[in-house]
Amino acid sequence: MDLTALTGLLQDALPLMLKGALWTLLLAVCSVFFGAVIGTLVAIVRLARVPGLAQLAALYVSCMRGTPLLVQLFVIYFGLPSIGIQFDPITAGILGLSLNVGAYLSETIRGAINGVPHGQTNAALSLGLTRAQALCYVVGPQALRLAVPSLSNSLISLIKDTSLVSVIAVGELMLATKEVIATTFQPFPLYLAAAAIYWAMSASFEVLQKKLETRLNRSHAR
Repeated sequence: MDLTALTGLLQDALPLMLKGALWTLLLAVCSVFFGAVIGTLVAIVRLARVPGLAQLAALYVSCMRGTPLLVQLFVIYFGLPSIGIQFDPITAGILGLSLNVGAYLSETIRGAINGVPHGQTNAALSLGLTRAQALCYVVGPQALRLAVPSLSNSLISLIKDTSLVSVIAVGELMLATKEVIATTFQPFPLYLAAAAIYWAMSASFEVLQKKLETRLNRSHAR
């Protein structure tokens, strides 16, 4: 394929691929938000050692980390309808990604909270704060600074993992690329273009991660 034909191919394909990239970003951002909520709750339950709930939380983490994301998506989208629970593709994709990343984030958050010196909690309690207030106002902000690199890595990994939801017909970047390939029969340049778009999105979040780390470290230094 000559350069002119390649340029024309990419110009025709990019609108659909960029639309798919927007869906990829939407899936990643929504999933990492809900995953962070799930991960925080799971981490707190495990740290508090709530009888029964702590064991269930540990089982959830083990199951999510011990099985492939693709299998989890299949169970949610194709398996649950057999017992009367059905989700549309986008909801199933966000649910599957959220549950998966939530397990990993719970370990990140739990480790970050444990990384804050225990004396910080004791000092907060001595000032009259409850344990919940100490976690929210004293331990939490310090744990966030420790967790930012891992949280950002999880988001970047999630951007790439969204390609798996193409198997349940969510129109993200990979499915959009496959649709273009089906009509143009030019897989090599189009897959390279898709890889470049994934790389650009990941690199953008890497820049944001570094800026956030710098800001949090500056605040901590003060």
